[in-house]
Amino acid sequence: MKTCLVLLLATAIALSPLAAVAGEKKVTDVKELAGNWRGWVTTSEQGDERANMVVSPDGKYKASTISGSTTEGEFFLQNGKLRYRSSRTTGDASLLEDKGKLTLKVLPEDPNYRTGRAEYEKVK
Repeated sequence: MKTCLVLLLATAIALSPLAAVAGEKKVTDVKELAGNWRGWVTTSEQGDERANMVVSPDGKYKASTISGSTTEGEFFLQNGKLRYRSSRTTGDASLLEDKGKLTLKVLPEDPNYRTGRAEYEKVK
């Protein structure tokens, strides 16, 4: 009886909505970021603006917004943590995975700069 109860409880936990919450994916090599990304960049001038980014296997990237603003930079690992450095800002980055969807978030160290956070979804 106790075995059935334990199995029932384990099944309920595994199938609960909390089990499907997006989690941070540990990046061990910037090659994992290679590809095309589409998302939103927050700027003090335009607010939220649509953006596209292409990341090469060596971590270098080029990003542009629909208004024509562009930036180049690179993703790198520092003490096991994903970071980025661009022609405008430097900061932390994180990769999230939810149901096969990858989301890349970047957050500049200097919140006073006119370019704020960005969030991109990998294009398949």
